[in-house]
Amino acid sequence: MALVNFRREAPRPPVNGKMEALLEGASVEVMPRTAAKVESFRALFAPGTRVYIAHIEGTPIEEMLATAKRLRDEGFEPMPHFPARIIRDAAQLNDWVQRYKGEAGVQQALLLGGGVKEPVGELHCAMQMIETGAFDGFARLHVAGHPEGNRDIDPDGGEAEVMAALKLKQDFANRTDADMAIATQFAFEAGPIRDWAARLEANGIEMPVHLGVAGPAKLQTLLKFAIACGVGPSLKVLQKRARDVTKLLLPFEPTDLLTDLALDRPSNIEAIHFFPLGGITATANWIAEQRGHE
Repeated sequence: MALVNFRREAPRPPVNGKMEALLEGASVEVMPRTAAKVESFRALFAPGTRVYIAHIEGTPIEEMLATAKRLRDEGFEPMPHFPARIIRDAAQLNDWVQRYKGEAGVQQALLLGGGVKEPVGELHCAMQMIETGAFDGFARLHVAGHPEGNRDIDPDGGEAEVMAALKLKQDFANRTDADMAIATQFAFEAGPIRDWAARLEANGIEMPVHLGVAGPAKLQTLLKFAIACGVGPSLKVLQKRARDVTKLLLPFEPTDLLTDLALDRPSNIEAIHFFPLGGITATANWIAEQRGHE
């Protein structure tokens, strides 16, 4: 019986500098417990890289603050998550904001509703947090986007509610000097992303998009996270790969997706945001490899 060759897939050919342009300003996401395992972020990413800090329910604010301070001290731009549904009230929100600013020099934040079904207090969405004024003076605010919808918000599978929420945030950006962008859930296929980007423009939503992409990871890992996070039609990309025994044990990489987008990039996609589901080092190495092939 012939042996199956499980060698790593060969890199895609260069795309005439477009991949390098797409990866310019790329960001990455960490959690405090995963960041603690990284000996040096300087060895992985360029100085000034934006690093989102995911705030999972149950994570003490002290761990979030310590991670933000460490990233700032190492020369990075920390952007902590503020999930409305795990914050009791405006007073707690303001306390967190002031501590982030005072203890870690935080100037940027990702505001989102959060995955908790029942809010712990009176806050449940990003606009409520924005309207408290707690983030006045911040250099940049990002809000959540869902290229393939969000059934927690639109149970029918549509996007009426999520699009209406983005319009409210766009209205806020229009009437203030807030520098805002949309950071999205990850997807695996360029077509649905392009279609969603076009619908944003058609709805008058001009905030630039920081497109979520899953970094290199085992296929089983990506399938688990994709199902848990409600990834939509593009999940079929992973399912198709799972049926190919020659690829089943290879790490899945975002090369095809980003090459496709680099060659035909929607004008409102400003940057790529990496979810390092297969590890921070693997994602950092993949980014460096792609830049090296340009």
